[in-house]
Amino acid sequence: MENTQVHSPAISLVSDLKEVTKMRLAISVVFSSVAGYFLGAESVDLLTVIMLSIGGYCLVGASNAYNQILEKDLDSLMKRTSNRPVPSGRMSVNTAFIIASSLTVLGLVILYLINPRTAMFGAISIFLYVSVYTPLKTKTPLSVFVGAFPGAIPFMLGWVAATGDFGIEPGTLFMIQFFWQFPHFWALGWWLYDDYAKGGFFMLPTGKRDKGTAVQIVLYTVWTVIVSLIPVTGMTGALYITPFSAVLVLLLGMGMLFYAVQLYRKRDEKSAKKLMLASVSYITLLQIIYVLDKLIRVWI
Repeated sequence: MENTQVHSPAISLVSDLKEVTKMRLAISVVFSSVAGYFLGAESVDLLTVIMLSIGGYCLVGASNAYNQILEKDLDSLMKRTSNRPVPSGRMSVNTAFIIASSLTVLGLVILYLINPRTAMFGAISIFLYVSVYTPLKTKTPLSVFVGAFPGAIPFMLGWVAATGDFGIEPGTLFMIQFFWQFPHFWALGWWLYDDYAKGGFFMLPTGKRDKGTAVQIVLYTVWTVIVSLIPVTGMTGALYITPFSAVLVLLLGMGMLFYAVQLYRKRDEKSAKKLMLASVSYITLLQIIYVLDKLIRVWI
């Protein structure tokens, strides 16, 4: 007997909602925001954490939905994106727009209830991502630079949600995630270069998988590690990590740099994929180290 899977409309809708909001990506962004909150909070308010998580997910999900609307024709040309709800035709543009708009309003309202500055930075993030970064992706490799701004806001946003203020501490968190995005997205752009080219996206700084791009990946990786170590100097106000944690961050950075150098040496897709995965591990583990460092110091 042949086994067939039959999905109900409700299950299909939930699946498409997860895809149109890019659930896994959205959750990773929320993780960054929550990490920033724990770093900035003097005492943890569970309701604020929940609101930050829901509001953050709404805005990231809305950004991704708007992105799929704007790029539906281009997404249909690329293997990795052709089966998304909008380009595949499973979800209409109007439906995606209603979802994106509803999530935008809901997300901004929730973040505003935390404090106005959090909502302001959330609004800036979605505006830059949808209205500036997305249209530039087919125009210039500088789109990665523009996209790094909204991409760097979540880590910082958590601190602002906890304190209501913007200063050197959230500014440092912003810088860490800002510079990290260059080796991350350039590695992704190198790995998926051929697929991106089908959609007319040229994400690499030189436009090619060449020595110039590889050199910039290595340099930005080094700079990412340097910026990540600044808090150990005590120059970033209340944001501080101990020398022990700084060593752990440095070791993480050396691991990421190893894969960046391997990409420079080999200049192949396999090395680019390894660097991309290493960069994801780097930023995730860095945030965990930062938070654990603070918690341990508070408990001791």
